[in-house]
Amino acid sequence: MNEFFAYINRMKYINRWGLMQGTHPENDMEHTMQVVMLTHALAEISKQRCGNAVDLEKALLIAMYHDVSEVITGDLATPVKYANPRIKAAFHDIEEVAAEKLLSMLPDDLKPGFEPYLLPETDRREYRIAKAADKLSAYLKCVEELKYGNREFLSAKESIGAQLEKLSEALPELRIFMEEFAGSFELTLDELTE
Repeated sequence: MNEFFAYINRMKYINRWGLMQGTHPENDMEHTMQVVMLTHALAEISKQRCGNAVDLEKALLIAMYHDVSEVITGDLATPVKYANPRIKAAFHDIEEVAAEKLLSMLPDDLKPGFEPYLLPETDRREYRIAKAADKLSAYLKCVEELKYGNREFLSAKESIGAQLEKLSEALPELRIFMEEFAGSFELTLDELTE
């Protein structure tokens, strides 16, 4: 019996933003769906507007599996994970071991089809796009929380916004998304339908 997909299914039980009081709880599975959609958007912008060669399938699959290790590690809050370089490096190692553990649950003939996405090459544009989409998803969560009057997310929005600004220097597709699409997340339903 192989447990890989049963483990992955448990992403819906991993709550995000553990140290923050949110108006709407978010789990890893919901977050992953948004990251996949944002990755698709960024990859298409990259190809169509920036003239980059992007392997869309690879980018989407990296995005789809980007948080699967959290079914073993849990979601460590960002302020803790990035508190200092040693904690960040140690947690990166833990996430890699967890991804390797998940990969080991697959039959040998299927492992090659999953390994590039569970343990992706971090120097590829597809990886950088998926990571930017992950950060963008966190930013949009902050925008939505602030829209509903939850100032708990104000500092996080500012911090993540600055990180996105820096990322957009190397990824113009991210800057384009921010300029053309991100603002609409601040609108109410009535404003969206006008």
